[in-house]
Amino acid sequence: MTAHWQFRPGLVVTVATIAFCVLTVALGLWQTRRAAEKESMQATLDLRAAEPPLKLPPAPADWDAVAMRRISAHGEYAERFGILLDNKVHRGRVGYQAVTPLRIAGGNLHVLVNRGWVAAGRTRADVPRVPVPRGLQTVDGIAVVPGERVYELAADTPRNAVWQHLVLDRYRAWSGLELAPFVLQQTNDAGDGLVREWDRPDAGADRHRSYALQWFSLAILAVVLYVVLNAKRRPHSA
Repeated sequence: MTAHWQFRPGLVVTVATIAFCVLTVALGLWQTRRAAEKESMQATLDLRAAEPPLKLPPAPADWDAVAMRRISAHGEYAERFGILLDNKVHRGRVGYQAVTPLRIAGGNLHVLVNRGWVAAGRTRADVPRVPVPRGLQTVDGIAVVPGERVYELAADTPRNAVWQHLVLDRYRAWSGLELAPFVLQQTNDAGDGLVREWDRPDAGADRHRSYALQWFSLAILAVVLYVVLNAKRRPHSA
């Protein structure tokens, strides 16, 4: 008595496997293209970060050319419109980021300055008081455009100047200020004790490469299972 292998998959299983492989490979290729786009975007971000600082004008300008560039802004802080962004973690410690609008000298345009991180108090009621520099200031930093969509159970409203999320349109309506459409992540030292350790601007190419690998892996797994589950060893007479 000997045995031999037979491979007789059903029509439905074959069609389903082919459809699944076509879908997952197509999704993997799409993620690969997105990764290439993000790599190009990353090259642009790195180039902008290496350029000399751009002086922020006192009136609206070509904002598209400003995003993710090094910026130098000169003006005076509007302290009463300062807020704290809650639940910001730095090296394992929970705290806040202090955000204060800076009115650009020579006009009414303001730019929101993320001045840095400060540790939270012992209790939620113990909100830190962050000093704001007085008089004309020169602030250097990176122009970052915050996301317009945030996940929240209810609309975020100010609570003792503590906000969960920063959405520019919401802040603009709350403050009534004329705002530049980005946040300036301050990089120069202001002697205020705030921590300014910002992540390198990342376009996210690695994330798309990871997704592509997952989709291709699923396609390979489907083929392997298709072969293994439909190959049967059957005995036959010599």
